[in-house]
Amino acid sequence: MRDAPDSRPMARTADTVVARLEQLILDGVLKPGQLLPSERRLCDKLGVSRASLREGLRALRSKGIIETHQGRGSTVARLLPERDDSPLMHLFRDHPRTLYDLLEVRALLEGESARLAALRGTPADRVLVTRRYEELVAYVEAADPIDAERLARLDHAFHLAICEASHNPVLVHTLQGLTDLLLSSVFASLKNLYHRPGPRTWINEQHAQLFEAVVSQDAERARQVALQHLDSIERGLREIEAENERLVRSSMRLEGWG
Repeated sequence: MRDAPDSRPMARTADTVVARLEQLILDGVLKPGQLLPSERRLCDKLGVSRASLREGLRALRSKGIIETHQGRGSTVARLLPERDDSPLMHLFRDHPRTLYDLLEVRALLEGESARLAALRGTPADRVLVTRRYEELVAYVEAADPIDAERLARLDHAFHLAICEASHNPVLVHTLQGLTDLLLSSVFASLKNLYHRPGPRTWINEQHAQLFEAVVSQDAERARQVALQHLDSIERGLREIEAENERLVRSSMRLEGWG
């Protein structure tokens, strides 16, 4: 009686497929919503048989990491909710005072991500950071008037490219999970500051300094500029807030409320 074929080598190969694809997703090489390459290309890139690949893809589907669509192939699943409509997030969005809390969180995350990007970024990462920075600069130079929402998205994309160059998957996915809130903070900052000549000048200068520090691999400078950028934004917003309060008080006196 002949022994049954040993399926363990294929199982181990399928585990390799799972591990490799999971790592590519964690590293941000394969992004949520992205269509996976064809089976033939994946087999070539991973050096596995089609049977092992399909077994690995089944395992990823069962974990909810990829989704398969009839006639379209497989895509990376959205690992975090596209929008968080929990009561806590509503409170965050509806109360402007949390903007300063968000700026604190951005300083914690983006200061370190800028430092790590300068230390760990590859030539390919620097190309992507350069591309996002040039898109931001091109829009600022060409747009008249500037759309604050469009500018916020380009600004956020530039900072996210720097974060991705940090090669810290937890940091990257934490920032991606906070995208809605972070975009709100960027939008609020630019809407209130960018139309003023002074803040517009130093925002543009700090973006240029941050870009130069990251691509020149000056880690400590990158961290300092990222922190200075967010500190300047907070001080600028607080100055506007104080100015508005003074305007309200003076107008109330004129109207006889004093």
